[in-house]
Order: sequence, then structure tokens, then C-alpha cells
Amino acid sequence: MIRLAHADDLLILQDIERAAGEAFRSLGMDSVADDEPFSVGELSAYVSGGRAWVYVDGLDYPVAYLLADVVDGNGHVEQVSVHPDYAHQGLGRELLHAARVWARGHGMQRQTLSTFRDVPWNAPYYRRLGFEVLDAGTWGPELARLMEHEAELGLTRWPRVAMWRPVVPPK
Repeated sequence: MIRLAHADDLLILQDIERAAGEAFRSLGMDSVADDEPFSVGELSAYVSGGRAWVYVDGLDYPVAYLLADVVDGNGHVEQVSVHPDYAHQGLGRELLHAARVWARGHGMQRQTLSTFRDVPWNAPYYRRLGFEVLDAGTWGPELARLMEHEAELGLTRWPRVAMWRPVVPPK
């Protein structure tokens, strides 16, 4: 089940992010695995803004989450993480759908994100869900700033891409 995140979920979201990040070690991306999750204050802003969703187990305990922003007037997936114990069950796909519905409900036309191009559970996964690479020349100013910020953080040591899909699925 998916619900909006609550303030009492925040420490759990950090734990999910840390656990999910461990998978990057198998690709030699230790600095990504070691990256600290969003702070409680940052997560709280997403929760209070109604832009944080959790997938919960039968006891209402979060096992995956998604954070969304508005970037260049589009619903932007800032973070999606699934605890490894719940991976490969479609939870990320369902959270992405919930954020897509949210974006559509707010009059947005696109859902965007930035991700690692070659990490199997990043760009190749999103491509299977209907996302396409968004060429740098077509980025809006906010997405361009976001990609520049990621470069400043050193994330571009591994190739990154911006991707998009329409909020209304094609027929």
C-alpha cells in the first residue's frame, strides 16, 4: 500500500536510503553508497509539502519511498529508494506511478528525473517504465541547475542523464 509519508517515518526513510545505497558498492561506487541520506529537516519539508510517499508493509511500516519536486513546471522525482529486502517486487514502479498521478493532478505535463546512465536499476530500469533521455539542449533552467549541482557534488564521475515521460501514459 502507498500512502503519504508522516513525520514519524523520517528516520525510517533514512534507514531505507542507507540500505538501498549499499547496492552501489558492487559497482565500485562506494562514494555513492557512503552518501548520507537527506536530513530529517529536508525530509520533513517533503512530508509537509505532500511530496513524499511511502510504500508500507502490512503493519504500515515503510519499506520504500519517493520524494518529488517541481522542476521547470514538471513533477520531478528527486529520490526513490526501496529497501533491498523488498527489491524486485514492483514497489518503485508503483511509487513512480503515484508521483505521476500527483503531477497530472497538479496540471503538469511531464515527470522528470536524473539518474546514472549505466547502473542497471537506474536509467535502464526507468527506460523500461517509459522514460526517455532528455537531451541537455532541451533542459529547462531549473533542471540545468540541478544537473550542474550534481556535477559539483561529484556524481558525474559516472555518466548521468536526465529523463522524462509524459504524465498521461500513451495509448
